[in-house]
Amino acid sequence: QVLLVESGGGLVQAGGSLRLSCAASGRTFRYVMGWFRQAPGKEREFVAAISWSGGSIYYADSVKGRFTISRDNAKNTVYLQMNGLKPEDTAVYYCAARSRGTVVVTREYEYDYWGQGTQVTVSS
Repeated sequence: QVLLVESGGGLVQAGGSLRLSCAASGRTFRYVMGWFRQAPGKEREFVAAISWSGGSIYYADSVKGRFTISRDNAKNTVYLQMNGLKPEDTAVYYCAARSRGTVVVTREYEYDYWGQGTQVTVSS
C-alpha cells in the first residue's frame, strides 16, 4: 500500500551535514513516521520519529541535539537533517511508517512499511 524511498545519503567528513528525505508514494494519513539505522554487524536501531501533526517527536539519545526530524504532509515526505556527523553515525538509514496508532514508538516491529535504505558514511 505504501512505498517509501529514501534519498540524500552519501559520504561526508566528520562534522559535516546531510539531509535525508523519505518520499511516500502511498497514503500515509495520520501515520507515525520514523528513521532507523543499521551498521554492519549491528542491530537496527531507532533514530527518530514524528507524529502526523509534528506535535510529538522523539530522538535517540545518541542523536539528540544533532539530528532533526520533520515532515511535509502536503508533499508526503519526511526529512532527517543530520548535523555534526560522527563516524559512529555511519550506517544504512531506513525510513519507516506506522499505519496504526498515533503515539510515537521506537521499536522496529511497531512499524509497518520500510524503505530500502540510503547509505550514510562519515569519514574521520
